[in-house]
Amino acid sequence: MLGASTSCLADKSLGVALHKLTKVDGLDFVEIVNEGYHVLDEHNYRLHLEVLEYHGLRSVIHAPFSDVNIASLNERIRRTSLEIIFETLKIAQNMGSLLVVLHPGHRSPLSGRFPKAYEKVHKRSLEEIDKIAQRLDVKVGLENMPTFPILDGQTVERMSEFLDGTDLYVTFDVGHLNTVNGEFNHFIDTLGDRIIHVHLHDNDGKSDSHLALGEGNIQWEKILKLLPRRATWGLEMKRIEDLEKSIKFLKR
Repeated sequence: MLGASTSCLADKSLGVALHKLTKVDGLDFVEIVNEGYHVLDEHNYRLHLEVLEYHGLRSVIHAPFSDVNIASLNERIRRTSLEIIFETLKIAQNMGSLLVVLHPGHRSPLSGRFPKAYEKVHKRSLEEIDKIAQRLDVKVGLENMPTFPILDGQTVERMSEFLDGTDLYVTFDVGHLNTVNGEFNHFIDTLGDRIIHVHLHDNDGKSDSHLALGEGNIQWEKILKLLPRRATWGLEMKRIEDLEKSIKFLKR
């Protein structure tokens, strides 16, 4: 299944974004980035679900991440972050979403001083999310992060640590890994059984620029053959023009 993220229309309302994406040929689902102008709540999700169902599209929900940190050592912030994630899981259940995409927590100046505490609360948060997801019967794909000082979960080894002892799945972001080490074979060989969702976008190997496929240095002819066929593939661009270019690229 192929889908597209609403990130390409982040400056539009969710209603407008969904309207425009339903006009794009070749999509099976829309990945709703649940923040900014695209926030879902217990009141508005029904309207957006009706639009998707009318056009025969499924949904994936990307959990909020911009102002959320499930690994915060400030317990009030961590608990609030978890409540936001739990609300997203409940909405995903109500919408019959394919899965929820989740970012790991990230480091702060305080967690740098207390690394053991950071590891402990981070793991605890992931276990709590896993427990709620299982209760709601919602699949969660933990996403690998791009190279950036405070971001965690950049390598396959780190992702394996996060997943250990949980039933969480993996959202494999190809563009993100290209900025870290480009070890695509190693990532897929190690976590292939857990990869439920894939993010596709291009870059130059340095900046997480979310370019159209073919406009960076990722060798897509090789990568696409390696990706699990049972996983859903989501195009994640910053502009709808780049989304359309990428769909044509995949067709070629």
